[in-house]
Amino acid sequence: MASTSTYLNFPGTTEEAFLFYKSVFRTELGGPIMRMRDVPPFPGGPELSEREKGFVMHVMLPITGGHVLMGTDTLASMENVSFGTAMHINVQPDTRAETERIFAALSAGGRVTMPLAEMFWGDYFGSLVDKFGVPWMFNCAEKKA
Repeated sequence: MASTSTYLNFPGTTEEAFLFYKSVFRTELGGPIMRMRDVPPFPGGPELSEREKGFVMHVMLPITGGHVLMGTDTLASMENVSFGTAMHINVQPDTRAETERIFAALSAGGRVTMPLAEMFWGDYFGSLVDKFGVPWMFNCAEKKA
């Protein structure tokens, strides 16, 4: 079955971020965390520092609605990580209670850019940037009781 996922790059904090997301979304990693030291040497491949050998090469975490977050740590030989406003991970929980729970957990240590509120289109919406610099949006269609 075809699917789309989000792949995030971090500056050496992937494991911390994904363990945080695992606790927020109450789910399990989709396999073991693969490390840079596990990658066989290849011609033209980067020389890894001892620190970089422990970096995350690949990790995956199913979150909501079949969506999977994936991630890696960037090496010194790669581009610097830069998060911005060009994209957000959009989460659409089934209930307002779950929206509020996930929103509060992800915003801890980060910053709320738009508090959860009723929107003119009829949904419950808000946005934040988490403590790792990743932007998130929330949109819940459940109507207020």
